[in-house]
Amino acid sequence: MPLGLYELPRRSGEAHFYRLGHPLAEWVLQRAKARSLDPVEIVFDYDGRDARVSTLEPLRGRSGQLVVSRLTVEALDRAEDHLLLAARVDAGDLIPPETAARLFSLPAAIGGPSQSCVAANLDEELATQQAAILGAISARNGRFFDDETRKLDEWADDLKVALEREIKDMDRQIREARRAASQAGSLEGKLAAQKQIRILEGQRNAKRKSLFEAQDQIDARREEIIRGIEARMTPIVVLMPVLDLTWRLT
Repeated sequence: MPLGLYELPRRSGEAHFYRLGHPLAEWVLQRAKARSLDPVEIVFDYDGRDARVSTLEPLRGRSGQLVVSRLTVEALDRAEDHLLLAARVDAGDLIPPETAARLFSLPAAIGGPSQSCVAANLDEELATQQAAILGAISARNGRFFDDETRKLDEWADDLKVALEREIKDMDRQIREARRAASQAGSLEGKLAAQKQIRILEGQRNAKRKSLFEAQDQIDARREEIIRGIEARMTPIVVLMPVLDLTWRLT
């Protein structure tokens, strides 16, 4: 990584632009995620922030427990991360995750060591959030499957309609050729008409064969889609702890 000054946001043209995708930022994030942190007490300072946070005001003077875990789900060749946050006050009431997350917008200091909070009924809350996320991913994957089968059905309908239209047109030409053969006055004319009928019937039979082959192709494609999705639909789920702390809001 190049040495020198880094800026975020960019203020001059004399510094490296520090951004989320920069190799240095990726290294910092990877190192932070790999750290094993002991449970501690974090003291959040409500007055240390200029703006008011109305959802946190009822928690002033109170304390509790908080855990954060990173949920990684890989399914259908797609991996995604979710942060699960569960918190409660000492009295036992759970705090909405959105409210608890606002604690981290406040200045804070480490108050001292603490006991693990995972067993404080917060593991159940984490499991509930995980189930909700997995359910949403399953529903989204179901919509993906519906879209794939819908596109296949539309392609199949277009293909079959086109072939059936061509077959009907061949039937019409054959009827006209037979009518012309019956009306031909000479033997030569009748023979020529019968030859034309045989040619048209051969073309119609080829179209019918193409229709059956198209149906086989559609069935094979449908089976391929089902097998492919079945092989990739079982999600790989990894839950990693990130933070385990007791909190106090002053």
